[in-house]
Amino acid sequence: MLDRLRKRTLTNPKKGPFHHRAPSAMIERTIRGMLSNNHRNQSKRKGAALHRLKTYEGIPKSLERTKRMVCPSALRVLRLAPQRDFCTLGRLSHELGWQHQEDVKRAEADRKVRSAKYFESKKTVDSLYAE
Repeated sequence: MLDRLRKRTLTNPKKGPFHHRAPSAMIERTIRGMLSNNHRNQSKRKGAALHRLKTYEGIPKSLERTKRMVCPSALRVLRLAPQRDFCTLGRLSHELGWQHQEDVKRAEADRKVRSAKYFESKKTVDSLYAE
């Protein structure tokens, strides 16, 4: 991966290739690459789907209380053999030069505190309704 980062255009580096460091940008680029050029440029439906795709680092405040889904067939425990090595996208991005890993960790810790507080208040309200 580091070899790919050194590749640039000889004439003008502003014209690409662009190497994203942020995990959200990496995911967007990966999903975009899964669509063929024909689908991406000529099919309005797939182009619109790509425009609707939203990726974030961490969980934004606007989406904190929405229900999160888990895709069981994609769980690491089920997909990887126990002796296999793995890496997370956040660590990979950090090693490639992304400088906001600590900020996202701090925001995630704050979110978990707010979530625990919200859950406790929800439990008390639910217990009052049960009585």
